Amino acid sequence: MDPSQLRAFLTVARTGNLTRAAVALHLTQPAVSLQIKALQAALQVQLFTRTPTGMVLTAEGAKLLPLAERILGNMAELQQAANALHSTLSGSLSIGTILDPEFTRLGAFLKRLVESWPQLTPRLQHGMSGNVLQMLKSSQLDVGYYLGDPGKDCHSVILAPFTYNVVAPSGWKNRVAGKDWIALAQLPWIWTPPDSVHNRLLSTVFSSYQVHPPTVAQVDQEQSMLALVKSGIGLSLVRESIALREAHAHGLVIADAVSVTTELRFITLAKRQHEIAIAAVFSLLASVWNN
Repeated sequence: MDPSQLRAFLTVARTGNLTRAAVALHLTQPAVSLQIKALQAALQVQLFTRTPTGMVLTAEGAKLLPLAERILGNMAELQQAANALHSTLSGSLSIGTILDPEFTRLGAFLKRLVESWPQLTPRLQHGMSGNVLQMLKSSQLDVGYYLGDPGKDCHSVILAPFTYNVVAPSGWKNRVAGKDWIALAQLPWIWTPPDSVHNRLLSTVFSSYQVHPPTVAQVDQEQSMLALVKSGIGLSLVRESIALREAHAHGLVIADAVSVTTELRFITLAKRQHEIAIAAVFSLLASVWNN
């Protein structure tokens, strides 16, 4: 099976027309038609039905299309890895990490990084996303994870949008159920330092309502925040997945009328985005999150 036949299959499926597919592939229409016929013969499957308006996938063709996309994607990844073995990328790359490794897919990312560029040594610095941004600007980091929009001085890609919930101690359902931000601002809160995304998100929300909630403690770790909520002293902002888990496991109460959305991003300084190692890492990270 020739990869060019798979590319012809994908292109005709996307364009729905042999002529447009030929233009996209820089081939003649008969050449594309021959590639489709050869692939159908090899697979012993009819992939398309010819109609007055163009080429339509058969049921069998629609089932095989995702597999063909995956095969071509794996071939491109193989070529990328092979090219990397001959690359001159070496030295170290400082990466700012945040939150837990499972959420950021850090393990999969580092595995790909080490396999693709064995001479490039990653050096990790864990902290809050605000710290990552400041360390980038002071040249202490090359790249890093960040929550929210880092601003125009940075180049970033959105890896995943997600939601924060407000969680309250067990037994506080009547105090938070159906309550809006103004009502919740009357209750005690567990606060975080300015470099924390919790601080940025909550400060923006409460400022928009011109309210200032009372704070009973300031912490910089999610586990510490959860421990204080469990102890019964106040409210905190927690990722939705963790909020649901803790509500089920420990009876924490989720405020059902409010939430905040943000994004997990990977960032570098805009002026450095075209550096060879940094551009390569961004490309590699995209492949981790597109799977």
